[in-house]
Amino acid sequence: MKTEILESKTTHTPKPKWLRVKLPTGKKYTELRGLVDKYNLHTICTSGSCPNMGECWGEGTATFMILGNICTRSCGFCGVQTGRPETVDWAEPEKVARSIKIMKIKHAVLTSVDRDDLPDMGSILWAETVQAVRRLNLDTTMETLIPDFQGIEKHIDRIVNVMPEVVSHNMETVRRLTREVRIQAKYDQSLGVLRYLKQAGVRRTKSGIMLGLGETEEEVKQTMLDLREADVDIVTIGQYLQPSKKHLPVKEFITPDQFKVYEDFGKEIGFRHVESGALVRSSYKAHKHIA
Repeated sequence: MKTEILESKTTHTPKPKWLRVKLPTGKKYTELRGLVDKYNLHTICTSGSCPNMGECWGEGTATFMILGNICTRSCGFCGVQTGRPETVDWAEPEKVARSIKIMKIKHAVLTSVDRDDLPDMGSILWAETVQAVRRLNLDTTMETLIPDFQGIEKHIDRIVNVMPEVVSHNMETVRRLTREVRIQAKYDQSLGVLRYLKQAGVRRTKSGIMLGLGETEEEVKQTMLDLREADVDIVTIGQYLQPSKKHLPVKEFITPDQFKVYEDFGKEIGFRHVESGALVRSSYKAHKHIA
């Protein structure tokens, strides 16, 4: 694998040039930025400092996180706060739908923290949010980037029944590293969720993985094969970046040439769409994935 290897966990290694991004610009971005600030709207694009924010907003796509900002899980890669979540805000579906309407979003991506503390894992509010967005935004398409709901089918069915255009669930990493990277999640359970979604009638399923955590090329390709075996249509592959010193260190910076290897392999084995690159995130070019 062509990589740029970090010498140690403590050595500061500058990011390679292909990870440097320009500040977002453009008329559409400026307009949306103004609306977000004026109405105090919450998007994961801004709170997560996504490197693709300008590009996505310029194309009318934005990502919204529901069910609060405190997660019940403590994944080693994720910058979201872990702890005891706040009470569910049942007015949130209307708030999200209104934000999408104000921003004139053409394609909305919805995601959430894990809510293992709730009897329904948050699936009822998930379904109500999709329905609320549809009521207020007749021409807006949607992708739901869902948690695993512990693999419980009746919770997953609530997502299936409201029929988002794309349903996504991220594997995040290869089988060998899952226990270290995702801790409470299980590799085969996530595959099972994706497989069940397609069997239940979801037209387009999607998943994503991060690279640079110590995986091998063979392991990445096996994960891609596992996703195809589960009949997943779309895959995103991007570079892992450490949110803080408390999180897992970056072990490798994957080169653009290597990302191209994975893109070509993904197309070869039958994915309908492959996004593979250092700055690719789950919702990158999401509007194209409904085509």
